Formats: sequence, structure tokens, C-alpha cells
Amino acid sequence: MSGGWQGSDRKARLPSNWQKIRARILARDVTCVLCGVRPATHCDHIKPKTDDDRPSQLQGVCEPCHLRKSSREGNDAQRANPKPGRRRPEEPHPGLR
Repeated sequence: MSGGWQGSDRKARLPSNWQKIRARILARDVTCVLCGVRPATHCDHIKPKTDDDRPSQLQGVCEPCHLRKSSREGNDAQRANPKPGRRRPEEPHPGLR
């Protein structure tokens, strides 16, 4: 992935100076703050689903860590707010019909 996200409405909500903010964070956090091994290439909001673009609320992370963190946050959100009707209704036992 090259620097941006696909399929996210959040990208439209980024501030007009996002590229400057992102560059500042990646200059500050040269190495991924999550794994401490790979170079930071993504600018991540520490708290999920927030639009807080202050430097204290952003961190530089590598792509694998960013993908893993975002996936975990999405899964946690789905578990916390399950959509109704996603499971088939339980059928009664054939002998009890």
C-alpha cells in the first residue's frame, strides 16, 4: 500500500494540511512505535475512530502493524455492536416440531 487508504470515508475528513502533519509524525517516529523494528511508513491515530489530529494523538507505524491494528479495531467494533440479522435463526429440533 502506498501511503493512503482505500474504501474509507475518513480520508475525506482529514484536514487540508494532513500531508504536513503526516510528514512531521513520520520524521518524529522514524521506526514503528508498535514493533520497534521496521521503518514507520504510516501515520496512525492512536485512538480508533477519532478525528483528533494533534501530534500527541498520532503515531508512526509500519504497514504490517497498521494493518493488524486496524483489523483488530474493526473486529472489536463489530463484536461490540453486532448487526441484527447476521445469524440465521436457530431452527427447532426436528423431534420437537
